[in-house]
Amino acid sequence: MIKIKRVYDPPEADDGKRILIDRLWPRGIKKESLEMDEWLKDIAPSDGLRKWFSHDPAKYHEFKKRYVKELEKKKETIERIRDEAKKETVTLLFSAKDVEHNNATILKEVLS
Repeated sequence: MIKIKRVYDPPEADDGKRILIDRLWPRGIKKESLEMDEWLKDIAPSDGLRKWFSHDPAKYHEFKKRYVKELEKKKETIERIRDEAKKETVTLLFSAKDVEHNNATILKEVLS
C-alpha cells in the first residue's frame, strides 16, 4: 500500500515506512525532529522542472508529463519502492501546500 502525506502532518502508527520525496529539505522542520526512514532526493523532480512548475496548478498537466518522463530514468528506485510497498505500507512525504497538484500525487500514481 502506498500513501501520501504532508511532511507537516503528525506521523501515525499505520504510516509504515516513511520516505521524504522532496529535493529540498522542508522549511521549518529540524532534521532530527522529522520521523522518516529515508530521504530520496533523486526521485524528486529536477531543479529545472521544480522551478518551472513553481506549484502553479495551471501548469500541472504539463508538469505531470515532464515528471513522468524524468521518472522513466529512475526505474530501479521505482521498483524498489514498489517492492517495499508489497511488504508494508509506504508513506511518501512531501512539503507542498497544494495536496492535489504536487510530485507526490504523480509518484503515487506511477507506483500504483
